[in-house]
Parts: sequence; structure tokens; C-alpha cells
Amino acid sequence: MSQAPLAAYPALRMRRLRQADWTRRLVRESVLTPSDLIWSMVVHEGEGRIPVGSMPGVERLSVAEAARAAVEARELGIPAIAIFPHIDGARKDAAGSLASDPDGLIARAVKAMKDAAPEVGIMCDVALDPFTDHGHDGLIENGRILNDATVERLVEQGLMQAKAGCDILAPSDMMDGRVAALRAALEAEGLQDAMIMSYAAKYASAFYGPYREAIGSGKLGTGSVDNPGDKKTYQMDSANSAEALREVALDIAEGADMVMVKPGLPYLDIVRQVVDAFAMPTFAFQVSGEYAMIMAAAQNGWLDEERSILESLGAFKRAGAAGVITYFAPRAARLLGS
Repeated sequence: MSQAPLAAYPALRMRRLRQADWTRRLVRESVLTPSDLIWSMVVHEGEGRIPVGSMPGVERLSVAEAARAAVEARELGIPAIAIFPHIDGARKDAAGSLASDPDGLIARAVKAMKDAAPEVGIMCDVALDPFTDHGHDGLIENGRILNDATVERLVEQGLMQAKAGCDILAPSDMMDGRVAALRAALEAEGLQDAMIMSYAAKYASAFYGPYREAIGSGKLGTGSVDNPGDKKTYQMDSANSAEALREVALDIAEGADMVMVKPGLPYLDIVRQVVDAFAMPTFAFQVSGEYAMIMAAAQNGWLDEERSILESLGAFKRAGAAGVITYFAPRAARLLGS
């Protein structure tokens, strides 16, 4: 984009447009509203609400509480909720068998939330890690994550979610070819209106730790035939950006309706590159570690909590994101409406 020639000082005084609240609002380049937010939420099998220690203000919600939260989202103007399950460790296995249970936690939560607030979109995580005892997103054989066998399980999981009423399937596993397989299966089952928001550029990040506590994810091993020590063989290397564009291009070609970059703030450059390259609805995930850092600093008096929340979310809009998945959604929506 070309720029007009700049006048010289004193004809040009950049501070003129900053001198009052009304002028700052008038010339603001990017605007954050509740409509830009997707509420990241963890649901659990029991009753009531259970606080997550590493994420002050975040709670695991029962199915009944999740339904009430959907009504709250509607009242706050939040368009969608992304749900993630906390599964009892005793019920997990190496294959993540509960992931596709049509009577399981996710199916019941989706139905309850859509019954309570049908106007609110529900997004479901398509991945096995909340259901596996080893904490990985895929099936393991001889120390390797099996791509194609995992994709078959993901298709089963995604079809169950769509049949339960989920509006957006969000494959977060980073297996090759899973978007095409999901799209083909949805079409074959007459579920062509189900949307796919792919975790197209998901990095092997240090910022996911609090989330693993929130969902009770299985502990990654130190590296063995039963449990590889990390997720670096399928999640992206944090040093790479061109690779992210290739991943996004593949998912778009396979039928993704929207794409996502995860984590968020440490990868704003990737968000900007994806938006510029593809002009696709692009979302960012402000992950658990980002949430925890802001809250920890605010609770220690090192940051202004409210300003930090809105400034961090505004960064995604400035980078070009269509919206952001965040645990701050209800808090931010209230701040934006005040």
C-alpha cells in the first residue's frame, strides 16, 4: 500500500489525532468487539464448577453449567464457544476410545448447549489427546505416531460431533490429510453444512502447559516405544514460517472453511502472513499459557489486568485475524460493553 507524502513539522503534528478520546476512537484502525471472540471452555463429567489452579478465573464446567454458559455467551454477544473435555483418567486408554462415543461427554454437552442457546455456535476439538492415557494426539506404535490410522479415528470422532449438533469441527491433531478425510466423510454422511476450522499452523509450544492441567491430559513420557517424549514429530517447529504457509495452503485445498494459528501472541507474524497470503478467515488461539502469564502478572500487581486483557486481544485484530479463541472471552465481552 502506497503512502501519501508526509508534511513536515510543524505542519504535521502526529499528536493532533491523539489529543482526545473521541479523536482516538474516530481514527482507530482496528476495533475489537465481542463478535470477534470464541470462548474457550473445558467441560467435565461431574457436577458444578471446578477451578483450574494454573488458570485463575477458569473453571471446568459440568454439562448443566456449560448450557448456562451458552446462554451467557448469547447475552454477551459472543458468537461461538469452543469446548474441550476433561475425562477421568481411569476411563482413558491408548486408543482414545471414548473420543467417538455418541453418548459421551462432548455429545451431551453439545446437545445441552444447543438446546439452551441455539443461536450460539459450538466448536469441537477433533483430537485424541484428551482421551488417551499417554497424552498424545495420535495412535502410537513402536514409538511412532501413526498418521493414517489416527486420521481414521479422527473421522469417527468428527462425525460423532457433527451428528451431535456441533457447528464447527476443529482438527487440532496436525496429522497429514485429516481435513480432506473429514470433509469427504461429512459430505458422504449428508453433513455438508458442518464447518471445519483447521488448526493449520499449530506449533510445538511451551505455552500449552496449563491447558494440559485443565483437561487432565496424560503425561508425556521421556521417550519410549509406549510414549514419545514430546509432540515435535507432528506439531510445527517454532523456528519456521514458510512451513506454516504450506500447511495452511494444504488445509485450504483439502476443504477447510477457516484456518487457525496456535499459539497466538508469540506467532502474530504468522497470523499476518497467512492473512496476506490467502485472504481466508484466519483465527488465532490465545492459549492457556498466554492467559496464565497475564493473570499471574496481574495478580502480582505487575500489570493492569483489564488493560492487558484488551490490549493482548486487540493485537490479534491488528495482525488481521478474523477473531480469537480465548479463555478471556466473557471477561473481555463485559469490558468491551462497559
